Amino acid sequence: MDEIEIIRRYFSTGYPARGDVVLGVGDDGALTRLGDGEELVTVTDTLVAGTHFPPELAAEAVAHRALAANLSDLAAMGAAPRWFTLALALPVAESAWLEAFAAGLRQLAGRFDTALVGGDTVRGPLSVTITALGAVRAGQAIGRSGAASGDGIFLTGSSGDAGWTWQALAEGLELDADDPLHRRFMFPEPRVAEGIGLRGLATAAIDVSDGLHVDLGRLLAASGVGGEANIESLPLSAALTAQAGETRARELALTGGDDYELCFTVPADNEAPLLAVAAAWPCRVTRIGQVLSTPGMRWRQAGELLAPPAAGFRHF
Repeated sequence: MDEIEIIRRYFSTGYPARGDVVLGVGDDGALTRLGDGEELVTVTDTLVAGTHFPPELAAEAVAHRALAANLSDLAAMGAAPRWFTLALALPVAESAWLEAFAAGLRQLAGRFDTALVGGDTVRGPLSVTITALGAVRAGQAIGRSGAASGDGIFLTGSSGDAGWTWQALAEGLELDADDPLHRRFMFPEPRVAEGIGLRGLATAAIDVSDGLHVDLGRLLAASGVGGEANIESLPLSAALTAQAGETRARELALTGGDDYELCFTVPADNEAPLLAVAAAWPCRVTRIGQVLSTPGMRWRQAGELLAPPAAGFRHF
C-alpha cells in the first residue's frame, strides 16, 4: 500500500463528522471554525516504540495511548477536544496492524467527539505523533502558573498503576489486558470532563504523565511557589496495593508516569464547590497537600520530612 491508499482505507472515514470542520482529511491543510468568544488550545505528543511503549504492544493500545496523551493535555487546560491530526511512521504497512490501530483511534475519538482532520504517513521506525486542538471560553483556560500560597493540591483518580506496569515490562513480563494495572497503562483514561469541570475553580493544573513528583514540581515552579504533602494522602488503587505492597505502591505513586490523572490547585473558597462538582465524576478526587510560598515540593511520612524521591520519566 502507498500513502494515499493507507489514508483512504484507514483514516478517511469512521471518525466523528463535526459541523465546524470546513475541510478535513485529503487536502494540504484542514479548515475549522471557532465561534465568537472561544480560544483555541493546541497540544502535541509523540510516542516512539521502545521509548514510550514496547514495540510489541497491541496496535489498538498504541493508538489509544497516543490520542489519550493529547486529550489529557487538553483536559489539563480545561479545553473541550474538537480535532486532531496524525503523523504515523511505519517500518512496513501491514493491513492487520493498521486495521487494529485505526479501530483503537476511532473508538477513543468517537467517545470524545474529536474529528481527525489530517496528518502524514511515512516509512520509518514506528512512532505516532498527534496534534490535538480544543476550545475553551476566552479567559477560562487553566495554565500551570496560577497556583498561590494557601491553595489545596488535588489529584484525580489514583497514582502509580501504570508505573507498576512499566516495572513489569522491565522484568520481561507480558502485558495482560485483563490485569487492571496493565490496562491502566494500555488504555489510559483522559480526564476530559473533569478538566472542563475545573474551569473557574482551579488556579493551576497539569496532567501526570512523567510522574506525580516531577509534574507537580513543574506546576509549582511555573507558579513561583512550593508545596507540601503527606505521602499517606496519596490515592492508591486496591489492585496496586495488592500487587506491589503499600510501601512500593507509594513509591510508584510519586515517581511512576503514564497515569494521565489531573493534578491541580484550588483556593480554599473553591474547595466546597469543587467537591460538589466532583461528586458526579466517575473518579475520586483527593486533597493531597497544600501550596506554600517557599519554593520546592516537600513530602512527609508520619510527620517526618522525606528525602526527595527519585526522578520520574525524563526524555533526556
